[in-house]
Amino acid sequence: MDAWIFLSLGAALAQTVRFMLQKQLRSTRLSTGGATFARFVYSAPLVALAAFAYSRGTGQAIPEVSARFWLFALSGGAAQIVATMCVVALFAHRNFAVGTTFKNTEVLMSVGVGFVLLGEFVTGPGLAAIVLGLFGVIFLSDPPTAQGRGLSRLFNRAAGLGLASGVLFSISAVGYRGAALALDSGDAFQRAVVTLACVTGSQLIAQGIWLLWREPGEVARVLRAWRVAGLVGLASMAGSLCWFTAFALQNVAYVKAVGQVELAFSLVIGWLVFGEKISRREWQGMIFLAGSVLLLILAA
Repeated sequence: MDAWIFLSLGAALAQTVRFMLQKQLRSTRLSTGGATFARFVYSAPLVALAAFAYSRGTGQAIPEVSARFWLFALSGGAAQIVATMCVVALFAHRNFAVGTTFKNTEVLMSVGVGFVLLGEFVTGPGLAAIVLGLFGVIFLSDPPTAQGRGLSRLFNRAAGLGLASGVLFSISAVGYRGAALALDSGDAFQRAVVTLACVTGSQLIAQGIWLLWREPGEVARVLRAWRVAGLVGLASMAGSLCWFTAFALQNVAYVKAVGQVELAFSLVIGWLVFGEKISRREWQGMIFLAGSVLLLILAA
């Protein structure tokens, strides 16, 4: 198999572990913003060091960055911050596996976003996959109680957070691919790690300022929770390096389609770590989404 497939699988595993750790932080110690900030404060310095070390070790000059690069990188970084906050907040409404499934609607969204921003498109079967995936979203967007039916399947806080995170993550991923493609030199990994270093650095500064302003004391709480928050940063760095390198090699929609194996990872973690059960309706929704992902892969 091509390298981008293995990278996508590795990214999905690391991302599932990160969301598991962030759920623990959110439920026991930190606010939504603090749990989100944990991934940047501990990963940004390591990523910057990795970019410098790889450039020196391979003898490649660090690529020059253009205005086009910063437009893609900063917009992608901003979208990722808000998307991550949506997912962390979503965990308070639905269980771990279903929350991750909501987030994974990004694979459907990225098709349209990739076409609009980068001119990349999928075929007719890809559009069929989008329609099939929408049925999965409808099934998964039921409120936890049996009372919610009809329009409440679509118009509830959990559905809104999940769909918002999907849209924002798709904008983020396409922005990162656009930024990596905007660099004028370097192999795929160097373009990926330089892009990631610029993005995580800007995210660290932006959200740090926001927390100091809106949530005084939360930055200190993130630093005190370094045992778990540090693991969040490491998992974030590993997953992001895999994602960014895969984005530099392949269309975002196809990378995210393979990354849907995260669904299986989240089910296992939700069962083993959180003792969660999946309802029949939620299983049906995941089956629809899995079918849509399979069609999208076949259409690649």
